[in-house]
Amino acid sequence: MDLSALRELNADRRARRAAVLVTDLDDGSSRLLHENDTVGGELADALRRVFQTGRSGSVEADGKKLFLNVHLPSPRMVVIGAVHISQALAPMAKVAGFPVEVIDPRTAFATAERFPDVALDAEWPQDVLARKPLDSYTALAAVTHDPKIDDFALKAALDAGCFYIGALGSRKTHARRVERLLALGASADQIGRIHAPIGIDIGAASPAEIAVAVLAQIIRAFRTRGLEAKDAVA
Repeated sequence: MDLSALRELNADRRARRAAVLVTDLDDGSSRLLHENDTVGGELADALRRVFQTGRSGSVEADGKKLFLNVHLPSPRMVVIGAVHISQALAPMAKVAGFPVEVIDPRTAFATAERFPDVALDAEWPQDVLARKPLDSYTALAAVTHDPKIDDFALKAALDAGCFYIGALGSRKTHARRVERLLALGASADQIGRIHAPIGIDIGAASPAEIAVAVLAQIIRAFRTRGLEAKDAVA
């Protein structure tokens, strides 16, 4: 890898951007490609696979033997609301490989006693997310049921292109939420990405069961996240 590619890759890592170093195994030349780069032909299909799986390997594409070395940011989960569902979800998510951060300005709920060994911010989401922005490798679950806390975080997640966005509440509650998000400037297409009611429908009733349903939905969203094919040739 030449120094310019290494510098670019290090910048991608710091910015939590996914990248693939594509090396021609015949002549040794290489280039760095990203998820939103315009690539055509068989290479586009190969890139989609490695971006989705995170597994590097050699491929034959467009008459060339290539090695695709993929570098993906670690997925993370941000939970808005230090509630019972969050208490069950945080340890489950950690086991599944999703570091969790819980944000809730209500200091009676956001305590270390209730959330041991969990990154916890007893602040308003807008303050926390200004320091630690969301990105496309973040899942956001809003579970406070309080628009004053949830709505800003949901709009931020839509704008950041989080791979998963879920919100607690009934369909009636979500209909009112949609009106508020539209007023905040979100588009109907953006809002359509929100999973509400949150979680896979498994008939969950208890907070722990709801946490299982949410985690399953997040895992599915991460493993099947859509990467649009690029029609043009690089």
